[in-house]
Order: sequence, then structure tokens, then C-alpha cells
Amino acid sequence: MGLRDHALVPEPAQGVVGQYQCHDAWVVVAHGECDMVTIAPLAEALKAATGKHTKVVLDASGVSFADSSFLNVLILAHQSATLYVAGAQPQLQRLFKISGVDALLHVRATVEEAVAP
Repeated sequence: MGLRDHALVPEPAQGVVGQYQCHDAWVVVAHGECDMVTIAPLAEALKAATGKHTKVVLDASGVSFADSSFLNVLILAHQSATLYVAGAQPQLQRLFKISGVDALLHVRATVEEAVAP
């Protein structure tokens, strides 16, 4: 594998780091940078989750960076199920506000708030 190919492989700390059931919601945990290079694992996890569950929570507390690829994945997931985004750090909150996605998605401070009945 050349240096260029290696640069396209996400680091182990990026992408989806876990999924679990909590009350009536399925929680997907994302970590690291979520951009066009690293978004595939999260996109696949959210697509699978929204295909099987009516309420999905994305724990975004570990997301350190996100771009329009991340927003696109969230909008697609929102079209398939009720999507909550929990724990968004200030950078993500700003991205949501600037793009208007905060008016579309259910944004909560914590996973506990998002999974509450």
C-alpha cells in the first residue's frame, strides 16, 4: 500500500465506536473526524440502524470535526427514522445552526435526554 492509499484509511479512533440499545432507542456512537474521507462507517451504521429501528440516537459527543458529508448522512438518516443527535460539541452546534440542520434534527444535550420517553 502506497502512502497515498494509506492516507485514505481512517484512523482506529475515527468512525463508529459502538452501538447499543437504550430504552426504546438504538444508540450509535461516533468518534473522531467525520468528513468525506472517514464518513463511510458512520453512514453504514446509521443506515442499518434506521432500517431496523424507529428511534435512533447518534452520540456525537466524541466527534471532533465534521463537514457537509456528516450533515448529509444525518439528513438521510432523519428521512428514514426519528433521529436524535446527542452531546454535540460547540463546533457541531455551530455547524448545525449555520446550515439550518438544528431546525430539522432533534438535538439534545445528552444521550439520556435523547432516549427519554
